[in-house]
Amino acid sequence: MTTTTAAYVHVVEGFGTVTVRPVDPDRDAPLLHGWVTEERARFWGMNGTTVEQVRDIYAHLDSLTTHHGYLVDLDGEPVALFQTYDPEADRVSECYEVEPGDIGVHFLIAPSATPRPGFTAGLIGALVAFSLRDRTRIVVEPDAANEKAIARMARAGFELGPEVVLPEVDLPEVFIPEKRARLAFLSR
Repeated sequence: MTTTTAAYVHVVEGFGTVTVRPVDPDRDAPLLHGWVTEERARFWGMNGTTVEQVRDIYAHLDSLTTHHGYLVDLDGEPVALFQTYDPEADRVSECYEVEPGDIGVHFLIAPSATPRPGFTAGLIGALVAFSLRDRTRIVVEPDAANEKAIARMARAGFELGPEVVLPEVDLPEVFIPEKRARLAFLSR
């Protein structure tokens, strides 16, 4: 059970209570490290990182006003990592025409030993509601090779956009390699 103040709570009938709270880099790094370093999470680009590097990444994210990391709980149990960002302040802005009210998101479901039908759809519904509280359109940019994520976005109602190449980011505090991505959009 988490103790950090929730940024958002959404009850999904027949599913449970979805709570979205800011990532606490010090407390959450070991948990997140276990998720982002699995082979299934390779598209997050964090395979091979240490717990300390994951902590540093989320501490850096926490220092920004344009990018935010969240831990998502279902009925008090951590089940996903969710990130939001202002597309104008991100490399994705070089690949499409950002509109007022756009918000970018990244979503990683935690590993589970017991798959549950409708689980991802229930989470996505709550996270879409969270993201569109004060925005009008969500943009996602999963890796173009991540067919499962692209299909998941299409099933959730996202309109598939073009395949693009997100440019490399090489700054003193962060390095992100070039990425071939598939844009997708969901409007309120």
